[in-house]
Amino acid sequence: MDRITTTSTGELTAEQAQAVIAEARGRIDELDQRIIELVRQRMGVSAEVQSARITTGGPRLALNRELEILARYRAALGPQGTEVAMQLLELCRGRA
Repeated sequence: MDRITTTSTGELTAEQAQAVIAEARGRIDELDQRIIELVRQRMGVSAEVQSARITTGGPRLALNRELEILARYRAALGPQGTEVAMQLLELCRGRA
């Protein structure tokens, strides 16, 4: 098949489509790297908060705060945003 038709960009040759895909995948890889770095930064900040809370005799986790975060992600990303937030919170909780 020589041609691929898309509704958003019109008709593309197979070669053009491959170029679009390669360029878009490069952008995705860059975004993924930025997301990974931001998650690592978030993990560090979360560890600071947990340490401060524990130092003052508080609990390691603040469930009300976690519920706020879950709601924010759900509002921004829909039901799957809750799943993303749960995974992020789990990563940032550190070790018990």
